[in-house]
Amino acid sequence: MMRKLKDDVLLCLIYLAAFGAEFLLLGILVYVFVKGFPYVDLQFLTTVTSVLQGTVGIAGNMVNTIYIVVLTLVIAVPIGIGSAIYLNEYARPGKMVRLITFTTQTLAGIPSILFGLFGMMFFGITLGLGYSILTGALTLSLMVLPLITRNTQEALLAVPESYKSGALSMGAGKWYMIRTILLPSAMPGIVTGVLLAVGRIMGESAALLFTAGSGYLLPKSAGGWFHKVAESGGTLTIQLYLSMSKAQYDVGFGIAVVLLCILFCMNLIMKFFAKYTTESQR
Repeated sequence: MMRKLKDDVLLCLIYLAAFGAEFLLLGILVYVFVKGFPYVDLQFLTTVTSVLQGTVGIAGNMVNTIYIVVLTLVIAVPIGIGSAIYLNEYARPGKMVRLITFTTQTLAGIPSILFGLFGMMFFGITLGLGYSILTGALTLSLMVLPLITRNTQEALLAVPESYKSGALSMGAGKWYMIRTILLPSAMPGIVTGVLLAVGRIMGESAALLFTAGSGYLLPKSAGGWFHKVAESGGTLTIQLYLSMSKAQYDVGFGIAVVLLCILFCMNLIMKFFAKYTTESQR
């Protein structure tokens, strides 16, 4: 009787904790949308801030955010997945593997402001990239690399050993087995890691203040879109910080609404991709 009572109490506490977390999330979403949604309109989304034209917009910041996310993923995802495959399938357990694992875990715990300082000094000054989107993307690649690597390792370990041994016993080469059996089976977990990396990229501001700058203008010519990676570019989070520091609260909450909507859409896309991959494997 006493044991059942304890189980019921613990179950009640678990439900309270779960509902408390959901209520907190819902409260934040409602507060942000109530404050910022009335300020979001077509002009806000399609123009840039201009005193002469009397407009307040975030189109340039949205473009900069897309550039940063895409460039960072292009750099970090192949390296992260390749590192995970090497550590799980090719590297022999020993001091080197333990050193790489320890280094990866340490890299994940470094404050983002230190990444920004390193990125500014190495990529910006030493390599001469200056304040640019490329400098910010290279810096963020270092930040999300441990996240992608660790999640990919866990996803690869979750694949049943029978899948690999069955493919190898039928004469398949190791790389062929990894490419056709292991990676597709682990794809949902890998996609989850990439999704977490995207969330961190879009929510980062401290490192980008030192590396990407705060430019918000759109290119004036077709060629400018290609050269934009070498120019200063403030993301939505940077503009959100600058707006709040100037007491432009309406603009800040409007940007927050746009950020939440973008993240929500990206979550749906990633979830659909992971579900499609899982069903195709079945």
